Amino acid sequence: MHPEPSGSITLNPGSATPEIGDSPMETAATGLTFRDATDADVDALVALVESAYRGDDSRAGWTTEADILEGQRTDPEGVLEVIKSPDSRLLTVEQDGRIVACCQLEHRGAHAYFGMFAVSPVLQGAGLGKTVIAEAERLARETWGATEMHMTVISVRHDLIAWYERRGYRRTGKTSPFPYGDERFGIPQRADLEFELLVKPLA
Repeated sequence: MHPEPSGSITLNPGSATPEIGDSPMETAATGLTFRDATDADVDALVALVESAYRGDDSRAGWTTEADILEGQRTDPEGVLEVIKSPDSRLLTVEQDGRIVACCQLEHRGAHAYFGMFAVSPVLQGAGLGKTVIAEAERLARETWGATEMHMTVISVRHDLIAWYERRGYRRTGKTSPFPYGDERFGIPQRADLEFELLVKPLA
């Protein structure tokens, strides 16, 4: 099943019921607009992801990986691959015409995979991340009929894992190796990095 367009839904404040409209989904309570990324967004999305995880700029937020990884977090080719994939959608979140958050959703049979999640460092801690992940879960459930959301998190990111646990994700203990030697994923600053699978039922 191919992703459906993310436009045409508007949420009114105080209502959990979507209404049909003619614009990308906007949460009126927060002024956020959700839409699928296009080729024209690639450079802005790369800059957003890098700012959330790498370098000194990322230290303005709490999702930074600057102490465990140097180098890049993603690149234009990686972002474009997600945009072009028929089984993925790159959800882009705008506020006042500026991209402030994004996440990848990938259809994998009965479950969806959640990745490339980034929130502008200067907006972290204000509830934006919770809004984005809730919308991602709704889209995965309603677009693809996904019954679970899966994600992988670097296992030493205890604060980030705890944040996901508060959102209903559970640690599985299933791990996969970090791609040491592949600088597309960054330059590790420690030798014990691995990914752990987190899972949440989408009831």
